[in-house]
Amino acid sequence: MRADARRNHERLLTEARGTFAAQGADASLEEIARRAGVGIGTLYRHFPTRAELLNAVFQEALAELLRRSTELAETEEPCRALVEWLRALIAHAGEYRGLAHALMSASYDRSSALAGCSEPLRAAGERLLGRAREAGQVRDDVSIGDLMQLTNAIALAAEQCPEDRALADRLLALTLRGIKD
Repeated sequence: MRADARRNHERLLTEARGTFAAQGADASLEEIARRAGVGIGTLYRHFPTRAELLNAVFQEALAELLRRSTELAETEEPCRALVEWLRALIAHAGEYRGLAHALMSASYDRSSALAGCSEPLRAAGERLLGRAREAGQVRDDVSIGDLMQLTNAIALAAEQCPEDRALADRLLALTLRGIKD
């Protein structure tokens, strides 16, 4: 990538992070391009779809979630590790209005650019879930796909009731009662 193209790419990512945080995952792409000081065509050359821009924006958070799953996989309490990781997923999905919905949709569409976020998370979660199953702490019929959909649904529900800060934890607690062996 040429130096000017690399600068444009970085400015677009910086502005997208800020705009998505302030306005949600459905924020105007034209606004992001304008704030980055480029035209909408430049944004689309770097990120042909909204999902590809979202995917690029969330790579840092994805790396942190994957790093955290690796740390948790080493702990003595596999079920607690899984729960802590699910909490981290809910927190991530709740960072940007509309992200939980986008992630839920991407889990069914393997061609989506956001599937690039979903697949590594699914693999990391499967390792944690497998450890909890082996320890006899989680039912055998629980799948990581179901847990990830539930965490996104919890984040989406919490997004709809921002005044109830404890809602996500309560919903996760209800979910966890259902998965334990």
